[in-house]
Amino acid sequence: MRVSGSDPALPPGYPELLDELKAAVATARLRAHRTVNTELLALYWQIGHKILERQQAEGWGTRVVDRLAVDLRAAFPQMRGLSRSNLKYMRQMAGAWPRNAIGQQPVGQLPWGHVTVLLDKLNAQAERDWYAASAAEVRLVAQRAAQPDHEPAAPARRRRPVELHRPTPTGRQ
Repeated sequence: MRVSGSDPALPPGYPELLDELKAAVATARLRAHRTVNTELLALYWQIGHKILERQQAEGWGTRVVDRLAVDLRAAFPQMRGLSRSNLKYMRQMAGAWPRNAIGQQPVGQLPWGHVTVLLDKLNAQAERDWYAASAAEVRLVAQRAAQPDHEPAAPARRRRPVELHRPTPTGRQ
């Protein structure tokens, strides 16, 4: 909402200051959201990695994961995301991506729900990475467009629509 410049009670330049401050708040909120998301994904990766290590080294089964979920939820009752199914997703994520993927690769820019969809729907790592990159790019564009000071660019003229091709198992498109 833009403040009218004709309000006599407001000093000159007030609407511009308000717009600047709204943009600063929106930018800070976006940065904070990204930081929280990255930290949450790093925590989930660490939990998954620890479970994966123990399962491989000591042969732990799903009953241990079930018990971990119960005990972690009891220790952190206010925290969501510590269910049995989420712990299994965490383990799967730790097996699918290295630790440095969180924050440095597109998967680390996605919300947890998007990561679980990639794990559920795609078996090939190349496909997961491609979809993660595509989703991260779409999210970035959408976030930029939501900025209060964003001015949309003129639409590009194309002779034909652009087609996205996901990678095939052999790497050919």
